[in-house]
Amino acid sequence: MTDSAPRSARVRAPELTGKGGWLNTGDQQYTLADLRGRIVVLDFWTFCCINCLHVLDELRELEEKHRDTLVVIGVHSPKFAHEAEHQAVVDAVERYDVAHPVLDDPELATWKQYAVRAWPTLVVIDPEGYVVAQHAGEGHVHAIERLVTELEAEHEAKGTLRRGDGPYVAPEPEPTALRFPGKALLLPSGTFLVSDTTRHQLVELAEDAETVVRRIGSGTRGFADGGPREASFSEPQGLALLDDGSVVVADTVNHALRRLDPATGEVTTLAGTGKQWWQGSATSGPAREVDLSSPWDVAVFGGKVWIAMAGVHQLWTYDPAGRTVAVAAGTTNEGLVDGPAAEAWFAQPSGLAATADRLWLADSETSALRWVGLDGQVHTAVGTGLFDFGHRDGAADQALLQHPLGVTALPDGSVAVADTYNHALRRYDPATGEVTTLATDLREPSDAVLVGEDIVVVESARHRLTRLRLPEEAVRVESVAHRTQRAATEVVPGALRLDVIFQVPVGQKLDDSYGPSTRLLVSATPPELLLKGEGADTDLSRDLELNPDVTEGVLHVSAMAASCDDDPANAYPACHVHQQDWGVPVRLTEGGADRLPLVLAGMDDAAPGQG
Repeated sequence: MTDSAPRSARVRAPELTGKGGWLNTGDQQYTLADLRGRIVVLDFWTFCCINCLHVLDELRELEEKHRDTLVVIGVHSPKFAHEAEHQAVVDAVERYDVAHPVLDDPELATWKQYAVRAWPTLVVIDPEGYVVAQHAGEGHVHAIERLVTELEAEHEAKGTLRRGDGPYVAPEPEPTALRFPGKALLLPSGTFLVSDTTRHQLVELAEDAETVVRRIGSGTRGFADGGPREASFSEPQGLALLDDGSVVVADTVNHALRRLDPATGEVTTLAGTGKQWWQGSATSGPAREVDLSSPWDVAVFGGKVWIAMAGVHQLWTYDPAGRTVAVAAGTTNEGLVDGPAAEAWFAQPSGLAATADRLWLADSETSALRWVGLDGQVHTAVGTGLFDFGHRDGAADQALLQHPLGVTALPDGSVAVADTYNHALRRYDPATGEVTTLATDLREPSDAVLVGEDIVVVESARHRLTRLRLPEEAVRVESVAHRTQRAATEVVPGALRLDVIFQVPVGQKLDDSYGPSTRLLVSATPPELLLKGEGADTDLSRDLELNPDVTEGVLHVSAMAASCDDDPANAYPACHVHQQDWGVPVRLTEGGADRLPLVLAGMDDAAPGQG
């Protein structure tokens, strides 16, 4: 449901609580009272979530522009068991260059107080401590920036605005050769090329996988071509060797593919514009003219460079001969659905490995190992969906992984999986259908490279490459199974009203210049949960009918709304896309709610106020 009327409800912001305490504050603990007089933006995030990482990048300019009035606070709200570990949050805050205070909330206490339903969610609190706006998903920072400007003027006039330095205290940098490396590649010379992600560089290591031979890139976040000292990257990840001896680099936060000439260290751009792909953007065309979205890994398969496009849950290809890019698989819906490439659903594909007849992929958010055949069919080897994960060996249909980021083809036809959040190296054998554990006590492994009879693992959170002898026998590991910590929403069986709340930002109007300005897509796991209301339509409200014979499941809701600046004098108004995918665990009970509100942007009028 859309609405552009201003809000009059006064909702007091609940207190900020989290057992993990505060990061980036010099050990100072804060309450909302300490921040009174400042405009506060709460960013509910979790570090596995690519949309959350996009929002971190969106917020940087806003924070800088309003640094004396605005305080952004990240509320870390974990999905995976590993993300509830305090040290993992500490690592993530450094890894992703989070330059504002972060509250570590492992038990989702503050998440529940604010009735958050999706990662990421942004909540704006005015200088007097009242919630004035809520936004789910990406693409909202332009609206928040306008609201911040209005709040500055309003509270300056009232005398309730307090300017000054914020509570952020930068951590001390650590002197390690690598810092949260992402992926590695064995070069023909026998040396290793490593994406040194947090330092925005590529690093060549000697055959010992330790000694630094050279660094490529300025080491400062940027997007520039040139020689090894002039070129710049932004959190590079995947690496693949092309037939001409050059290396293609997934330059993740620049939303680009880059080319490295190992002989000269020269870096050029192959694909991407530097802008993030949004719904409605081109899905094929000349590589330098098409937007990409957080390419995380690359691999050569069938004569093309396949791209794990984590930001839109798809696989794309780059054709070196024609210098074009195109979508190869996935619908942009997040989930686990097999079948023809054009109909398959992925969830942040983050690792690729090619054999002669299969492209293997680590599908991180579904904790799955999947593959694409030469016929374009997508298959799942291990994994069941977005909400089940753990460390369990055995038959593949029962085995569990936890947010894997890398996959490596082994000579015997099996594959090694960098099982990142289990701190393990796993193995799947297609011949037997069995999953085993090759090594444990790794720290967030994100990739592995085969070197003779050894496998060299990128231990991302130990900032190093670790050489292991491929074991002949598996390691015995006690089975652990998890489900996401989020509590299920209790709803009534039968009729359920779904309302996606979207209030057009002040000064804007709905944009229908390219067709309908809003879109709502609904599905369910299991599919039989939904008797009525499945599919796509343009209305942001829908009457669903839930099957009383299905006691629990997940409603998958994807919403999009387009708006443009409403200024008749401006012939070229700025336009924006607001979008979010929700996976809402539900439990059917007679005493449950008969309405499910999901806030895309604004405030839910029908929600009960807080004192």
